[in-house]
Amino acid sequence: MKLSKPKLLVARAMFLDELACLNDYFELELNQEDHIFSPEELEQRLQGKLGMICTSSAKINQALLMKLPELKIISTIAVGYDNFDLQACTQYRVMATNAPDVLNETTADFAWALMMATARRVSEAEHFLRAGEWKKWGVDFFVGADIHGACLGILGMGRIGQAIARRAAGFGMKVIYHNRSRLSADQELAAHHARYVDKETLLRESDHLILALPYSSHSHHSITAAELALMKSSATLINIARGGIVNDLDLIQALQAKRIAGAGLDVFENEPRFHPDFLALKNVVLTPHIASASERTRRAMVRRAIANVIAVARGETPPDLLNRDVLEM
Repeated sequence: MKLSKPKLLVARAMFLDELACLNDYFELELNQEDHIFSPEELEQRLQGKLGMICTSSAKINQALLMKLPELKIISTIAVGYDNFDLQACTQYRVMATNAPDVLNETTADFAWALMMATARRVSEAEHFLRAGEWKKWGVDFFVGADIHGACLGILGMGRIGQAIARRAAGFGMKVIYHNRSRLSADQELAAHHARYVDKETLLRESDHLILALPYSSHSHHSITAAELALMKSSATLINIARGGIVNDLDLIQALQAKRIAGAGLDVFENEPRFHPDFLALKNVVLTPHIASASERTRRAMVRRAIANVIAVARGETPPDLLNRDVLEM
């Protein structure tokens, strides 16, 4: 008698050729229409499922998990997992996994792209040109800020922050950083001789400040009007981390008043919705959460999530298990 396979939900549209290997282990339910499930729809879809591969759009909390006794693993393709209530996952014996390391370099590349576009006013200049306003050249025509020789500040010096710092070597930049814990001397050396400073010093000295810290209740609104007031009026702020780390309304007001020169934002509070006043600002570069969006990296993220659910199907511990205390239950 042929045994039935456990069921797995793939909650967002993903690369079908990468997903094909899952057919050996699971009965799959796909969502190639890429519909964003409401909490009620997600609960319905997960009934009878052993696991799920998802993105940050799936909110996993106690109210959901208590209704899903068969669920054993939730595997996000992202490195961030603030959409998972890990305590509730452990309580209901659900393994939670993420996809660390595979997007570090691509995200660091994009942080630099956003920083350079912001400093050199690329979006503003392009809109000017497209609108047919370019009639002449002038000495002060779209002057911006240099990257080379400037002070790069990094708030959050994990793997992505360190990858960002390494790129500063070719631009002759001074690198300063603030983190919950200081790096080792070897790590600081590898990160282009990065120098640890307190948060206030980071804000005051940075010509270009990049946010690369994970989102949590501790990092919520790490940047508000008070922090923005400490920054140079010529400084730029780049956020490739998570929405909610910056108080968006405070940032809008600072940009309107030109208390800082500009901002480059890949993430927002309440995304994909965001504050409409950003659209009226010329001194901000806006992108729709695409810092990891190279095909090679996105495929690697999916493969990492696949490896985690296959491990559970084999009775093994998933390699990227976040709540290891679930193994003791």
